[in-house]
Amino acid sequence: MKKAIFPEQKNNDFKMNYIIRNLSIGEGETAHLCNVNLELPTAGVVTIIGRTLAGKTTLLKVMAGLQAVDSGTFYHNGKDLLKTPAWKRRVGMVYQQFVNYPHLNVRDNIAFPLRRSGMGRDEIEQKLEYVSTLLGLGDYMERRPDELSGGQQQRVALARSLVKDSYLLLLDEPLVNLDYKLREQLREEFRRLFKDSKDRLVVYATTEPDEAMILQGHVVVLHEGRVIQAGPCADVYHYPANIISAKIFNDPPMNMFGGTIADGLIQVAGGLSIKTPSHLKDLAPGSYVFGIRAIDVKLGGKAASADLVLAEVNGSTTVLHLDMDGQNMVLEMQGVHHFDTAARVDFSLLESRLYAFDTERGELLAAPLIKSLSGQGGLNGKN
Repeated sequence: MKKAIFPEQKNNDFKMNYIIRNLSIGEGETAHLCNVNLELPTAGVVTIIGRTLAGKTTLLKVMAGLQAVDSGTFYHNGKDLLKTPAWKRRVGMVYQQFVNYPHLNVRDNIAFPLRRSGMGRDEIEQKLEYVSTLLGLGDYMERRPDELSGGQQQRVALARSLVKDSYLLLLDEPLVNLDYKLREQLREEFRRLFKDSKDRLVVYATTEPDEAMILQGHVVVLHEGRVIQAGPCADVYHYPANIISAKIFNDPPMNMFGGTIADGLIQVAGGLSIKTPSHLKDLAPGSYVFGIRAIDVKLGGKAASADLVLAEVNGSTTVLHLDMDGQNMVLEMQGVHHFDTAARVDFSLLESRLYAFDTERGELLAAPLIKSLSGQGGLNGKN
């Protein structure tokens, strides 16, 4: 395999208190989790990102004590939590569905785990006051769940988990069932809530790269039950370990196309010829898979032309799907724009933003030069 020439990542200097080793869960011939190995920090935010059926929910259920495993261990401070019943773990979990007690008002929904634990009335009231102010629920405490909006119901579920003083807070795609505007609002609220999480670890599962970028912290890329990359958010974004990670951790997925390097040029199917940028000049002549983000493909420039197949508005951006003589290319531009499909458009690539991957195993060989990374410690994925 060709030698990679991208910068090495910084050493991890975080104290790791949650350690998962050789964790596997299967059903028949289907593997839900396969030999998962992770080391997670004692506090902060970890985002688990993966496509549907990647194993995200299963992994969170294992951490919560709600899912049995076939093999493996899950240690916290030297204690195997897999041998500890769920009710003895200081864990809170928020699901993508609005899991609230329909017969109880907001106040009693939030206070339920506190009363069950035998906490005194004064302390319960203090916690209710704090969390209702934090999540903007003060005006809704006497309402029942069916009198609330979707976002308010999700806040109630989150509040019930927050007041438990859990060491571990697990969120399983909590925004997936909400509309676009509400998702944007709650993403910002989550960033504010979890930004300085020093007394608990927040593990947030999602299919959306934007949510990981907003929350920052650390990222675990999960694919078909396997951890394929783990580390600080900026490191995973700028240096995806392989083609799969690059596609999963970008929305739209990173454009991938085959090409060859020869005589100082990158030749791509469809007649596109690119001067080899400085960060790829040390790659030996030969065939590679090249990648570039949709935001780094620009209209105009006349580097190449393609048929416009589809134009779609995604929130505040417009995404164009191009067909360059059988080679698909996706372009993303800020703002809402209107285009006639089946038109021929010119486009160009920002050569300085090209990635190069090995054709055999899809592993990253060279990446754009980044002035600085997060500088933070990371979590380790040892698959």
